[in-house]
Amino acid sequence: MFPLIHEIVHYLTRKRVSVQFNDLSVVKPVSSLMGCDRGTPIDRYYIENFLESKAQLIQGHVLEIETNLYSRKFGGDRVEKCEVLHATPGYRHATITGDLTDPSTLPANAFDCFICTQTFNFIFDLQKAVACGYQLLKPGGVLLATVSGISQISRYDMDRWGDYWRFTTASLEKLFKPVFTGDLEIKSFGNVLAATAFLQGIVVEDLPDPTLLDQTDHDYQLLITIVARK
Repeated sequence: MFPLIHEIVHYLTRKRVSVQFNDLSVVKPVSSLMGCDRGTPIDRYYIENFLESKAQLIQGHVLEIETNLYSRKFGGDRVEKCEVLHATPGYRHATITGDLTDPSTLPANAFDCFICTQTFNFIFDLQKAVACGYQLLKPGGVLLATVSGISQISRYDMDRWGDYWRFTTASLEKLFKPVFTGDLEIKSFGNVLAATAFLQGIVVEDLPDPTLLDQTDHDYQLLITIVARK
């Protein structure tokens, strides 16, 4: 889900009510916005923990999709310049208008770090997108990416450009290894509690103990992270 969703839900009321896991007659989620209207979505917990753990790699000339939020938050003074990529001409935050499946629209060997969170799920031509991610980086540059493994459809994205894929660590190995032949680290995060909560739109603040999310069960790959160096 693109970070723009945060601009939308900023205007929504963030009142949480007590939630129950034991009512098997309810077919509608607590939140249809993945919890963005209620607090901190479960996937954001994993995304931000991942970027914080890799903060030392966010430095130099940094590229991010749609916003520079994470570049500034986790890169700090290590970031010399940050750029924002968006495919839609005229997008107000973009410094580069380009398509991750069209190398002719993108610079080459330009960035020390490319932060690409929750984006590959919404691109049909994945092989081209991964190749373009490689093209954008300087030699030695690093891609920091996250993708959804278990998630509802993002209706916002589906209605605009499409919501195509859910991943596993195995599918990402097959996708990235032929392109990023150097250092490649792929990890999954989540467990049955995290997956159930995320599908319901239950947020981190609803949980009795948020550290329960830190227990990883690789059969419930809610979020998958990629560190790929050129």
